Amino acid sequence: MVTPFPLPEPMRLALDLARAAALAGEVPIGAVVTRGGQVIATGENRNRRDHDPTAHAEIVAIRSAAASLGAERLTNCDLWVTLEPCAMCAGAIAHARIARLYYAANDPKGGGVEHGARVFAQPQCHHRPEVLGDIGGQESGDILRAFFAKRR
Repeated sequence: MVTPFPLPEPMRLALDLARAAALAGEVPIGAVVTRGGQVIATGENRNRRDHDPTAHAEIVAIRSAAASLGAERLTNCDLWVTLEPCAMCAGAIAHARIARLYYAANDPKGGGVEHGARVFAQPQCHHRPEVLGDIGGQESGDILRAFFAKRR
């Protein structure tokens, strides 16, 4: 299903990356890092292709953005991702000092932001980005459901 209102371009790009990941046999999740409205880096799930359990879309995009900017801190950067980040990715987001996290679909089973571990709510978390969810959630959920329906 297509969202009835225009999505911000970074989320549209993240959804396109999720579709590309699905075509490559990966769980369809895409991520985009922006700064000042400009795309700095993109990522899609690459776990199977890279034989790397940490190659989630968010991690791939954060690594690429850090390399592009020549800095380990991504201050004033925003992360757009098609699924609520897991606890590992939420930890990386905090360590990278991402300013704002925008995500599409909720992940009640594996999410680590508003579900599960709620990483940013823990007192040990030294940085808490602004979080905005359900931006293109229906479309992202449709992509994920279609991907897993083909595998059942």
